[in-house]
Amino acid sequence: MNNKYLISIIGPTAIGKTTLSIKLANYFKTEIISADSRQFFKEMSIGTAAPTKPELEAAKHHFIHHRSVTEDYNVGAFEKEALDCIKNLHQTHEIVIMVGGSGLYVDAVTKGLDYFPEVDKSMREQLNNKLETEGLETLQLQLKKLDLASYNTIALDNPQRVIRALEVCIGSGQPYSSFLNKDKNKRPFTTITIGLDAERSIIYDRINRRVNIMVENGLVEEVKSLLPYQKLNSLNTVGYKEIFNFLNKEWSLDFAISEIQKNSRRFAKRQLTWFKRNTETIWFDYQTPIEDIVSKIKTIIK
Repeated sequence: MNNKYLISIIGPTAIGKTTLSIKLANYFKTEIISADSRQFFKEMSIGTAAPTKPELEAAKHHFIHHRSVTEDYNVGAFEKEALDCIKNLHQTHEIVIMVGGSGLYVDAVTKGLDYFPEVDKSMREQLNNKLETEGLETLQLQLKKLDLASYNTIALDNPQRVIRALEVCIGSGQPYSSFLNKDKNKRPFTTITIGLDAERSIIYDRINRRVNIMVENGLVEEVKSLLPYQKLNSLNTVGYKEIFNFLNKEWSLDFAISEIQKNSRRFAKRQLTWFKRNTETIWFDYQTPIEDIVSKIKTIIK
């Protein structure tokens, strides 16, 4: 039985994960690992709802703004670095907190990455050409036909994710999802997964209000500073791509904001679909008192 613990806090965007993680870190006198793939980048702060300066000062955080959008950083590199960090922290802390809404990155740390068959590189080139000529929706529909499970869980608005799933489906003749959750590496710690949830209408209202606050806090100016890098994959994400369309005079600002809200709501729905697959998650209403969550965690540890 492992006597070291990782408390993983998950849930849809805007549900209050950061606040809970800081409260738990302070209670257990420990540090926080971020598993939010967008908060890694130092140029992206407002649009990713990264922890504020007071929040960063309230508890020690790792993997916040430690990379540049110009760097090639992926889930495999994060898995290795995060496990090394957790190992070091466990030398002086029985418990480490991890928080983030990026399901793939959370699973990489808690379960290990999946391994896929080699696929001819020409397959990706063909799919990229198809993306250019026929658009993302055509690829999405192709994935839906070949692998409905992946279609229902991956980030469909991310062309790279869709292409990756498709190239495995086509290249191997088997669904991308069939290679998931096989032969994972054991972890030298016990993971306790805490999920925050709320009624769908509450989640959507919180998302809409958060987007408005982002705009008030200077989201447009932040995205404007990133215009030279708008083609980078790290910036092909909700909150940035919509404002790029506004800055490129393709959309009005009001429409861009409404699209951010809509796409964020869709993202939250996909997050919950992904996270609900883990039957061991302990779910709490987002307004649950911290004392009740701490009590449950302590019961499990004992």
